[in-house]
Parts: sequence; structure tokens; C-alpha cells
Amino acid sequence: MNILKFIPILDTLRHYNKSDFKFDLTAALTVAVVALPQTMAYAMIAGVHPAYGLYSGIVLTILASSFGSSNQLATGPTNAICLLIAAYMVPFVGQDNFFANLFLLTFMVGAIQFAMGVFRLGSLVNYVSHAVIVGFTAGAGIIIAMGQLNNLLGVKLPGGHLSSIDKVVICFQSLDKMNYTAFGIGLFTIAVIILCKKISKNIPGALLGVVFSVILVVALDLEKYGVKIVGEIPKAIPPLSMPNFSLSAVSDLSAGALVIAIIGLVEAVSISKAIASQTQQKINPNQEFIGQGIANMGGSFFSCIAGSGSFTRSAITFQNGGRTRLTGVLVGFIILIVLFFFAPYAKYIPNASLAGVIMVVAYSMIDKKAMVKVLKTNRNDAVVLLVTMLTTIFAPELEYAIYAGVALSLLLYLKDSGVASVRTLAPIQASDGRFVEREINGEKNTAEAQSISIIQLEGNLYFGSASDLEKKLSEAYNDSKVYLIRFKGGAIIDITALEVIESFINRAMGDGRRIILSGVTPKLHKMLDKMHIIHHVGEENIFMEDDEVFASSGKALDEASSFVRKISYNVQEKAVQI
Repeated sequence: MNILKFIPILDTLRHYNKSDFKFDLTAALTVAVVALPQTMAYAMIAGVHPAYGLYSGIVLTILASSFGSSNQLATGPTNAICLLIAAYMVPFVGQDNFFANLFLLTFMVGAIQFAMGVFRLGSLVNYVSHAVIVGFTAGAGIIIAMGQLNNLLGVKLPGGHLSSIDKVVICFQSLDKMNYTAFGIGLFTIAVIILCKKISKNIPGALLGVVFSVILVVALDLEKYGVKIVGEIPKAIPPLSMPNFSLSAVSDLSAGALVIAIIGLVEAVSISKAIASQTQQKINPNQEFIGQGIANMGGSFFSCIAGSGSFTRSAITFQNGGRTRLTGVLVGFIILIVLFFFAPYAKYIPNASLAGVIMVVAYSMIDKKAMVKVLKTNRNDAVVLLVTMLTTIFAPELEYAIYAGVALSLLLYLKDSGVASVRTLAPIQASDGRFVEREINGEKNTAEAQSISIIQLEGNLYFGSASDLEKKLSEAYNDSKVYLIRFKGGAIIDITALEVIESFINRAMGDGRRIILSGVTPKLHKMLDKMHIIHHVGEENIFMEDDEVFASSGKALDEASSFVRKISYNVQEKAVQI
């Protein structure tokens, strides 16, 4: 049974619910329809023949779905990855070993990803917060729609790489040249999808919209009206290939492989987590790393270019009801079947119809409820969401949005964690040692607390909060005879914070005040001993953390009260003698 842990598809098949098959098949058919032209286009971005995009759409999708963690993640060629491939393969263009080096790059990307999964580095993606995911998803939906506007309007774009913003600008500048027939087909597809959803969520609206569009193109010969179609699709299975495992090639491609591997993992896991936030599936980042690694390593021997999770195809999988990882496996086999038997018919798929499908998907990717919740609940998260979304839309590369969101999240966290939680406790005269908590606010102590000051230090205290800790301890200093420093819930206390506490202790003892420490954990006691604070304060003034709530502080308070009474008695005795 251990093998099921490492090959998730076996576990899926072992417990597969037959009622899920119609949903998985419907989603797979819809994704395959979009994947056919999309993978071909991405291959062209990578600078290779469209057939290599189809090979990747078959092999990578099957392997990643079989070994990955997400049920809905659709793996294959993506825009960002293909752009990077083109950039790092420029030195090899025109050489006889171009494709051998290309497949080596694919293998190296997979090997790095696989190694990161094996060494359990998947926890790194935990630094991608929910606000980042919501903002990234919304931004991605917007740029996907922007990128398809020209296909929806039937506007021809100039050659070369264009950003989504460039495409939108050119589209608006070329409205007088738009193809109304193509625009009509796109709107017709959108209308079919919306209508089907209103009738029943189980009706494959996207698939029906594309099929009806193909019928219209063939029956009315819409090509003569300038409606662009997918065109000829090569009939072939992914051919075997052999990467160029020479040391010089490995050295030349190592930097590019590392960049592509990391960006691919960020994309794949971010997409998986975005969808899982709605499906409630628990994503295992390490397993996803392994799945992506196996897909790329295996794909390198079947003429595949490196790939990652596709936001568009993954969203289509989710929106069209795909329930298990079998959806991705079916997508790969459907593309293979199309290449064999249905290429003559698939070539009539109009680009405008596909643009309509993607427009609906892009709109659904913007989780309005989640955005409102984040924007209303926490100011820091709201800032992170908006920055991530805007960076996704306007940054030249998609991965910059994740980097910006994560960096901003960490900066805001560090800013908040730089505040030390220091509170005073005014003791109530009760036998059980109960306390009423009162924040330090610069006021003088009440009559009850003039003799004993109880200072409570909460949470993590480290170098980032040391300055604030020093300030608040200074404000807490008064004319009390005893300072009872209580540690509460301190998971982390570093040497910088301890030096601030030590300085406060030295000041108080230098003024003849007594210091008592309570709630001391064994770990903290060891640190205090190494800094000689225990020796300075005295072991009798250290009260260890007790399992009973407030027990340690209660004992410490009794000791402090006894000390104050003793001082008062001595003062009275001296007064009588005088």
C-alpha cells in the first residue's frame, strides 16, 4: 500500500467513484479543446514547431496529473515558461544539437523540481498567503481576458511578443478593423455557456459552444468572411528523444533550468492552492513538486518542452466540473486521439469561439466574495491583495506578482511583529493569586500596585521587537520596591531581547529593587543561566512555569508580597526605635 503514497493516480483509481467519470470526461473534453490551439501557440513562443507543444500537452499532462497533488491542476506549456525557454535557448539556435539541448533543459528543470520535492522543500510555498492567492487569481483572470480580446474581436496583431496591455491598446486602436463575424461567434459561444449554466450546471456549455461554432463555420463557410480557425493539426504521437547529457551543455543550461524550475513550481503550487481554496482539497506541495519534476523529466524523452501548471486550463477543469486527477490523464489521451482521428475536424475550431470560452473562465477566476472578505477584514491583507493583483496585470512577467505579494506580506508581518507585547498586571487581593490585566499607558501605578509592579511579557521577543521592548520597559519603570517579570506564551526569545531585559534588571537592582521572574520555561531558564542572569537575580527569585494556570505567578506574587511586608515591618521597627 506504500506505493499508493508515491503514485497518487493508483490511489485515485482504487477508490474511484464511477459517478465522477462523467464530470471528469466532460471537463477533459473541454480542456482538450482549449489545449489543442493553446499548446501549439505556446510552442511557437518557445521558438519551436507547434507539434512540440502538442507533445507536451499529452505527456506532461498525463504524468503531472498522475504524480501531482492537485485534482484540477492542468500541466503543460505555459506562456511564462515558454518565454523563458526561448530566452535560454537563443545560444543554441541554428546548431545541430538544438533539440537535444532543448530536451536536456526540460530534463534538468524536472530533475531540480523532483529533488526539491524529495528534500521536502514544499513548505517554502507556505509563504504565499491567502491574500496573495486571491489577488494573483483575480489579476490572472484579468490578463487572460485581456490576452484574448484580439481573438474575440477578430483583430490582427503585429508580429513579435506583446504584453496583454499592448494587445488591449492595439485592439482599441483597431476597432474600425474588427471582424464582426468573428465577434458574433465569440458572443454566441459566451451566450451558449451562460444559458447552459442557467439551465443546469451539469451541461457542458463550453464544449457545446465550441461544437456549435464549428458547425456554423463549416455550414456557412465563414472562413471566407475572415474568421480565423485553428488550422491543420499534425497527426503524430510524441516521438522518442534523447537529451544531450554532456557536461558542457549541463553547465550552459544550469542557470536557466534553475530559474524555470522555480518559477514553474511557484506557478503550479499557486494555481493548485487557488483552486483548492474553493474545492477544500488539501494540497501537498512536496508531492506537487515531485509530480512536476516527473512530468518534465519524463517528457524530455518524448520530445517535450518544459511546462508547468496552466491557469487557464486548470480553471477550465475546475469550472467544468473536473473532480479527480483522472481529468488530466483523460486530457492527454483525448489530445492524442484527436491527433489520430479528428484532426481534419478540429482544424475548423474558430479562434473567436475559444476566446469566448476563455473570457467566461477569466471572469469566473475573480472570486468576488473572497476579495470583499479580505478587503474588509484586514488592512495589511487588503494591501497585499491589491498590490499582487495590480502587479499581475502590469508586470512584464507573471511570476513577479507572486514575488511582490510574498515580499510585501513578509515586510508587513515584520513591521507588525516589531511591536513587543508588554502589559502590567494589577494584583487583586485574593487567596488564589488572580490578576486583572491593564495595558501600560504611561500612568502612574495605583495605590494597590505602588509596592509591587508586575510586568507581563507576551509572545515572541526577538531582535525586531527589541527597540519597542526597551521603550515599554522604560515606561514601566517606577518607584516600586519589587518588579515581578512574568513570561507568558514566549515561544521565541533571542539574545537581543534578553539583553534588553537584563539591562532593565540591572537598572532596577542597581536602585535597590528586587527582581522576581515567573513563568520561566526550562528552555528560557537555560538561556538565563548562560547569560548569568540567574546568578545575578538569585535562584530563589526564579519561579518555573507550572502546568496549573497562574500557579507560577501566584507563587511569585506571594513571595513579592511577603518581601514588601517584611520591608514595611522593618521600617516601622526603625520608626519605633527612633
